[in-house]
Amino acid sequence: MKILRLTLALCAGTLSLASAQDLPYQTPPRAIAALADAAPTPRVSFASNGQWMLLMDVRDMPSIADVSQPEARLAGLRINPRTNGASRVSYASTLRLQRLPEGKELLVQGLPANARISDVQWSPDNTKIAFTHTTNSHVELWLVDVASATAKLVPNLFLNGVFGMPYEWVFDSKTIIARAVVGGRGEAPSPTAAPTGPAIQQNVGRTAAARTYQDLLKNPVDERMFDFYALTQVVKVGMDGRMAPLGQPGIIQQALPSPSGKYVLVRTRHRPYSYTLPVSSFPQRIDVLNMEGLVVKELINLPLADNVPTSFDAVPTGPREISWREDAPNTLFWVEAQDGGDPKKDAPVRDKLFALGAPFDGQPQELASLPLRFNNIYWSGSDKLALVEGYRWADRKETLWSLDLATKTSLTPLFERSSQDTYTDPGTPFQRRNEQGRRVLTTDANADVVYMIGTGASPEGDRPFVDELNVRTKKSTRWWRSEAPYYEMPVTILDAGKHVFVTRRESPQEAPNYFLRDAPSIKAVPLTKFTNPYATLGNLQKQVLKYKRADGVELTANLYLPPNYKKEDGPLPTLMEAYPVEFKDKKDAGQVKGSPYTFTRLSWGSPVFWVTQGYAVLQGASIPIVGEGTKQPNDTYVEQLTSSAKAAIDEGKRLGVVDPNRVAVMGHSYGAFMTANLLAHSNLFKAGIARSGAYNRTLTPFGFQGEERTYWEAPEVYNAMSPFNYANKIKTPILLIHGEADNNSGTFPIQTERFYNALKGNGATVRYVVLPAESHGYTARESIMHMLWEMNTWLDTYVKKAGTTPETTKADAR
Repeated sequence: MKILRLTLALCAGTLSLASAQDLPYQTPPRAIAALADAAPTPRVSFASNGQWMLLMDVRDMPSIADVSQPEARLAGLRINPRTNGASRVSYASTLRLQRLPEGKELLVQGLPANARISDVQWSPDNTKIAFTHTTNSHVELWLVDVASATAKLVPNLFLNGVFGMPYEWVFDSKTIIARAVVGGRGEAPSPTAAPTGPAIQQNVGRTAAARTYQDLLKNPVDERMFDFYALTQVVKVGMDGRMAPLGQPGIIQQALPSPSGKYVLVRTRHRPYSYTLPVSSFPQRIDVLNMEGLVVKELINLPLADNVPTSFDAVPTGPREISWREDAPNTLFWVEAQDGGDPKKDAPVRDKLFALGAPFDGQPQELASLPLRFNNIYWSGSDKLALVEGYRWADRKETLWSLDLATKTSLTPLFERSSQDTYTDPGTPFQRRNEQGRRVLTTDANADVVYMIGTGASPEGDRPFVDELNVRTKKSTRWWRSEAPYYEMPVTILDAGKHVFVTRRESPQEAPNYFLRDAPSIKAVPLTKFTNPYATLGNLQKQVLKYKRADGVELTANLYLPPNYKKEDGPLPTLMEAYPVEFKDKKDAGQVKGSPYTFTRLSWGSPVFWVTQGYAVLQGASIPIVGEGTKQPNDTYVEQLTSSAKAAIDEGKRLGVVDPNRVAVMGHSYGAFMTANLLAHSNLFKAGIARSGAYNRTLTPFGFQGEERTYWEAPEVYNAMSPFNYANKIKTPILLIHGEADNNSGTFPIQTERFYNALKGNGATVRYVVLPAESHGYTARESIMHMLWEMNTWLDTYVKKAGTTPETTKADAR
């Protein structure tokens, strides 16, 4: 049995005990464990022609042995050196095909034993499906023949998966462009090789600020290891197994065929590398190759992106977002900043959009000039229309424009709004895969109409919709809207002309299932019949609470109560979970979040497990941190944080279901940071649980979460928000949990280690649990079960069994 490293510090009265413990992995109470072990709902993918549905049974919670496999952490990547693929991947174990609308389900035959399936893609003509299978030694490419529902291996091909999806279909559906491991590369450099000299970094008077990143290169040995595992050969693969190399090997991050299948866009990273930035900022060369592997255009060579400002919508100078136009056979597209990449500079034009067609030797065409930073473009499949998204972080402004591609001068705003004003969200333009397998807008014949799918936030909760938007008149017509007592989300449109589309429908008692809909009709044809995996929960009680905090900002929370609970049973011990969000407008901050009609899916980190143990649960209690006008949200972070938490508890008390003297607070990541601050600045809680957080903001000096000011610009804010600085004031018992291999920017494990030592040194009641091999999110079954056991033990000890007299708990904010 693997041993979990645990550290315990207990303080009771004048007795103080600090010790290190070895403890085998534990299991929570049976009711919690059964819910955690419930099978996940299969993933679903639809063929673009609407004739087939693919169901993928997901492998959930691998063993700690799987999670603990060797891992090379290089240049921001996590690599399994045995397979030359990504080290932490979610896999499917089986594939099933179903002909729509109501055809028989077919189990795909011929899959590898103990299949670990990922990177699933339909061919452009929908007759085949490709996927990767990860063995104990390499990553393979497999093909499924849809008509016969049989799979076969592409032999003699080992894929290089360190950069993610390692292959792309060519439009003919007979060819795949793959990134393969280079044969004959020799033995991997040893990470324990004796150093040949010191690791040196230097800066000579140049501003080169960078946020905190994990898993960076540290020395020349790391550089050699990165070169070894990232070295890639682009290969053209036929359906008959014939292969031909394209171009020369290199650190090839991307090999993307053009929509016509005539060219391949190749992105190669190269030296000099950085010890402070991940591979996404390394120098890069972008070339266009033909299908014989010859370079027809050396497009650009970009330097190390080490002088990008730290503002949230800052970008590198020079061409970026380089890719193919999805609606043209052989045309490149890119974006260039016109403000030096710095949003703090005054500039009437932030970005310009460019295109260059084959043979790539003319002058680029300017498509548009944007007053905001470019965010996304949606091609229409014709030469008449594109939709362009732009944004500005400072005031959260977001604009969607229509672009007349015929004139390349008419940029018309369709929607201008705050990205945080969910009530006015028009939805996302729906895209389909065209005959070349590229994602383009679904439009009418004249490219005047597009289709918008949205969550439909409203004062009564989310009500997803499908709208028909005329981009010439800006008039929207609603096809369909979700109706109570269901939450029903459109997934794909199969036939826009006939208003035929697929939804995923759920309710508090019904697991999400897929339905075929015809908008004029109220009838919904079921495509799947997934059962409720939480039958043991019985009639779980859920209610969306709406209440206000002291400054009038409206708040919401999801209240869960145990099955069969009655109000006359009295108030319950309570677990509150939350995650603060920054806003620039009180009105936006107070909008209703979520829906009362969603099915409660218990992810590994959910607080809802504890309804089985007799707790009330306040899940997703809104904690908006608002800064209007020139004020920044975090200038009054602590005041707004404690006021929001108090309002949630008060509302639960008013309803008679929350015992205000027995409330715990929990959070993950920024929610853990929140938890520590609430314990430092209020007496609202009997206990806290903080998972994988950051507690000292001076260790993230170039911004964090929604804070883009640096430590040197706002030292008082950084210091006031750091619970580490108030460790001497935290007397409420706090459980700290952290993954040993956390890779999230800013939440290095040392954050929790140092916070624990500060708490222990000031006599706090604190327990510090390190989960071996776990990242920012926990995956191994042993880890998750033990985490649930730790949380349950902590809650029972310090909340459920706590006294309820006013002398022992002050249920008010300091």
